[in-house]
Parts: sequence; C-alpha cells; structure tokens
Amino acid sequence: MVVGLGVSGISTAVRLRQIGWTPVIIERAPARRTGGYFVALFAGGRPAAARLGILDKLHDRNPPGGARYEVDRAGNRQRGAGYGSLPGSPWMMVRSDVEEAAFAALPEDVEIRYSTVPSRIEQDADGVDVTLTNTADDTSVTERFDLVVGADGLRSTVRSLVFGPHEKYLHRLNYMAVAYQLPGPLSDLHQEDGAILMEPNRSMWIFPFDGNTQTVLLNYHTDDVDAEFTQSPSERARAAFGDEPTGRLLGQVLDALDTAEDVLFDSVEQTRMDRWQRGRVVLVGDSAWCVSLYAGMGVSMGIAGADLLGTLLERHPEAVPRALAEWERTLRPNVEAFQENGIKQRSYFVTASNLELAIRKAMTAGLRIPVASQLLKRLTGMDKDGQLKDTDIAIA
Repeated sequence: MVVGLGVSGISTAVRLRQIGWTPVIIERAPARRTGGYFVALFAGGRPAAARLGILDKLHDRNPPGGARYEVDRAGNRQRGAGYGSLPGSPWMMVRSDVEEAAFAALPEDVEIRYSTVPSRIEQDADGVDVTLTNTADDTSVTERFDLVVGADGLRSTVRSLVFGPHEKYLHRLNYMAVAYQLPGPLSDLHQEDGAILMEPNRSMWIFPFDGNTQTVLLNYHTDDVDAEFTQSPSERARAAFGDEPTGRLLGQVLDALDTAEDVLFDSVEQTRMDRWQRGRVVLVGDSAWCVSLYAGMGVSMGIAGADLLGTLLERHPEAVPRALAEWERTLRPNVEAFQENGIKQRSYFVTASNLELAIRKAMTAGLRIPVASQLLKRLTGMDKDGQLKDTDIAIA
C-alpha cells in the first residue's frame, strides 16, 4: 500500500508495478490535485524519472529568451541571476507538471482510493495490518499488506502512527513560504521574465514559465510559526512586507494573493529522522527527509527515492526489511548533504540581514560573469553541491 498521491507516492507505485508488485494507493483528498507552484527537477533526478517513464512527458519550462531582474520597490531593476543559474542544471516547472507526468506513467489498473486515510497500523514479521478510514462516509476497514509506503508529505499520518508525533521529527527554519499562481500578466514585467525583490528577512520571487502564467514565491522570517496561521496568507504576507509603500510590482503581487484560489501557505521545515523504515513500513519523500524548498531537491529526491526503493526490493524480494535497510543506507548520505545545502542556500532565497543581502548581491553579480561564476561556486561550495545534484541519485 502506498499512502499519498503526490510525486513520491505515484513514482513509488509506478516502480513497484515495474517489479511485479500490485500497489494500492490511498489519498486523503477527494480527487487529484491540479495547479501548483514552482518546482525544479535537477539532473540527479532525471535518470530516475526516465527509468520510470516520467521524463519523456516533461521538459524545462524556463522561457527561452526571458530575462531575470533584481528589483526594488521604487521600480529600479538590473539584470540578475535566476534560479536556473544554480548548479545542478535544474529544469523549471510547476508541481502539477510532474504529478501529471507521473500519473500518466501509472498503469490504468492500479487501484486508487480517494478520501481515504490510515487510522491504525500494526505489523508482524510477515505483513502489515492497516485500518483504513473513508472520510467521505466515515466507514473503516482493516486490510493486510506486504509493505506500507508513507509518501504522505511533511505532516505524514504514516509517520505519526508508526514512528511518533510530528514534533519529534519536524525542524522549523523560522521562515514562512507563500506560493501561488498569478491570474495574468503584470504591468511592469513581461510574461517570459522573472524578478526577485530581496530585503532583509523577506523576499519576493516571480518565476516565468513557458506556456503558463508566472508563479510567485514569498518568503519571510517569523519568530512564532504557530501565530502565522491565525490570519489569512494575504494578511500575514502584507504584515511581513511592512507599511512602506509597496511600489507597483510588489503591490500587484500582493493584490493577486488576496484573490488567489490555490495558495501554498506553510512554514519552511525539514524532516530529520534517525531511520526511515521500521519492519515493513517505510517513508519516502518529504515524510522521511524533507530537505526544504531552499535545497530545491524535493521532486528529484522523491522520484529517485522511489526508483531506488524498487531496485532494492527487486534485489531482495524475500527479505523486505533487509531491502528497506539497504535502501536507506544507500540514500541517506545524499539526503544529509541536501539538507545541509538547504540550510546554506536559504540566504539565496531570503536574506536574514543587511550583511547577507550585500553578500548575496555580490554573489549574484558574479554569477552573471562566467569566469567569476566558476570561482564563486568553488569558494562557496556551490560547485560541490552542484556536482552532487548532477549525479544519478538512485544508483545502487
């Protein structure tokens, strides 16, 4: 059984089917999600996506010929280095692009149960008994599975049932993220262009996409994550950006948030666990190792982790716990490196002080110059991080 119909869950089901298993997917929501915010698929995740039949339905949606600008509230702008300038050759897309491609690779006869969550999980050496609750009609049934895969995200129900409460594993970085899609073009920015407004403890990113409207990512610092959820995303974002005049670009972006329908509003966190598997239960993706959006490796790691899981289960078909343990030993060094990268790379997305802001401006200026770019990457460790993000993660 696979819990979760996101990128990690669908990819896991695809891989399990490839090795001859019969996965059942359960999903809390009443239907598949649509839309979504900016994500990246790095070179290290693309080989796994190809092996799963996902990659041929994806492409880099970074608009050809588009520009990236560093802007301020007064309307000043200068050429900047966008997300695509980071090491690791990221392909830019929105989350629904990846989910739709993964879903298309899923055989049509794989069973999917919507509005369904696990409410109890008990296991022995030979299998796992799972009580499943249908939230639409409040009925429950207990079924037995050879394996349970928790791919149900940052606040995983599988993790809480088998490994313990969220508070034990979620580590807050004390930043909030607000992501949404713009309804149409902005007055001061061409559709194929992107923009970054960077101020101490807050930032605005506008990502352009070929064939789609731009998406927005707002980041801001908070000392009280829980208090952020006492108001709407729009109210909290406006408070974070202060009473100073917004200028036209930021003003239009905040106005769009007032009426946006599909908004991601959440704290930036990492999942840190001593182990991702227990007996015949295993966690995959953000439920096990969320590296944070600042690392940018969530999609790549979700696909690669699913691919590698199938490889090890195929290698040890009669010894599921052994396969899961070997899978974790193989994958964990990469995860730990990407989690460290997520901490280091936070200042690329949002700076914590005027000093960090000045350093970031110098770095982004250098990234636009080829010779200086290579030197900066070596000096900051970005070169090493990029090499890791370029490497096929799912090789065992």
